[in-house]
Amino acid sequence: MPHTEATRAAGTQILADFTPRMGRRYANGRNTDRGSGAHRDVSTLSPYLRRRLVTERETVAAALDEHGPEAAEKFVQEVIWRGYFKGWMERRPQVWASYRDGLDDDLAVLDTDRRLRRDVARAEAGETGLDCFDAWARELAETGYLHNHARMWFASIWIFTLDLPWRLGADFFYRHLLDGDPASNTLGWRWVAGLHTRGKPYKAQAWNIAKFTDGRFAPREADLAADVQGLDHLEPEGLPQVQPLRRPVPPDPQVPTALLVTEEDGCLEDFPCTNFDIRAAASLSASHLRSPREVSGDVADFEACALADTARRAGIEAVPLRAGVPGDLARWASRAGARQIVTPYVPTGPLRDWLEAAQPALAQAGITLAEWQRDWDGLIWPHATAGFFKVKKQIPRILHAAGLS
Repeated sequence: MPHTEATRAAGTQILADFTPRMGRRYANGRNTDRGSGAHRDVSTLSPYLRRRLVTERETVAAALDEHGPEAAEKFVQEVIWRGYFKGWMERRPQVWASYRDGLDDDLAVLDTDRRLRRDVARAEAGETGLDCFDAWARELAETGYLHNHARMWFASIWIFTLDLPWRLGADFFYRHLLDGDPASNTLGWRWVAGLHTRGKPYKAQAWNIAKFTDGRFAPREADLAADVQGLDHLEPEGLPQVQPLRRPVPPDPQVPTALLVTEEDGCLEDFPCTNFDIRAAASLSASHLRSPREVSGDVADFEACALADTARRAGIEAVPLRAGVPGDLARWASRAGARQIVTPYVPTGPLRDWLEAAQPALAQAGITLAEWQRDWDGLIWPHATAGFFKVKKQIPRILHAAGLS
C-alpha cells in the first residue's frame, strides 16, 4: 500500500491526485493489477473510504465535477457498490452471524487437522508454488492491500484450486486488509464461492490472470481448478429473508452525553457535536475484534492513527478505550455522568456485535446508545435487497437526492 498515513489530510490528497483519472482512464484500466507499488489505475482510497476519513459523497462529487456523469459512471458505480454491500448486510445480518460462527467452527477444525493447518499456513505464507497466488499472499501481508481483481483470483484459487475453507480465506484477508470491511470482505468471498449469487461461482482462469496482470504472471490452465462448483450446497436453505433496516436511537442534545469515536466514521465534523452536552469522549480501538486470530499490527496502527486524527480534527480530548469487556463501556460513561453514548452509526460486523453485548450493562446503568446516521446510507440501503442491479437502476435518483445532479 503506497499510502499508509491514516489521516483525512492524507486521504483527501490521494483523492485530489486521483481525481483526473476517475473517468475513461479508470474505466479502461481498473481491471489491471500492476502489482505492489504500481496500482496507478485504481485510487487506493479504500482504507480511507472504509473509515470515512474521506466520504463516499465527496469522492463521487469529485468524479462528477471533473468528468461528468457519463465518463465517471464506472467509478461512481464502484463507490456505490461499497454502500450496496453494507446495505445488503444490514438487511441480512444473519449472513454475518453465520460467517462469524462458521469461522469459529473452521478454526476448531484447524486446531485438530494437521494437514489442513499445514496447507493453510503455506497458503498464507505464499508458499504454494503457484507464483501469482504466492505473490498476492505476500503483497497482502506486507502492504495491507490487494487490487480488487487480485482479490477475486486469490479467493477463487483458495477455494477451488487449493480446496481450503472459504471462511479461513476471508479471515486471512480481514486480518490483513487496511480496508477490511465486514460487509465487503464477507460478501466478496461469498460471491466468489457462489453463495452470494447462488450457483454462479467465480472461476480464476489462466488467460484472464495473464491478460490483466500485463503478463507478470502466466499460470497454466492445468495449475487452476478446471471444474468449479459453487458452495451453495453448504447452505441448502438458501439466503435468509430480507429484514427491515435497523432504526437507531437518535441522539438527544438535551441529555448529558459521552461521545464515542470509532473507526466506522472519521468525519465527526459532519455531525452536530457542538450542540451536545459532552461530558466525556473516548476513542475505541476495535480492530482486534476482526478475528479470533491475531490481526495484523499494520491494521491496528492504521486504526489508532485514524482515531487520533478524527478526535484531533473534531477538537475533542478523547481517552483511549479498547473493546474488551463490554461492561466497561457503561462504567466509563457512568463515571462521566453521561446518560447517553453518542456515536456515528455502527453497521453489522464485529463492533456491532460488541456493542450489542454491552447493551445489558448500559440498560442497567440507564444509559442509551444513540447513533447518527448519514443520509448517504439512507439513500442506498433501502434498495440493497437483492443484486446490485436494483441499486444501479436507482443511481440517478440517489445522486439527485444527495445533491450531486
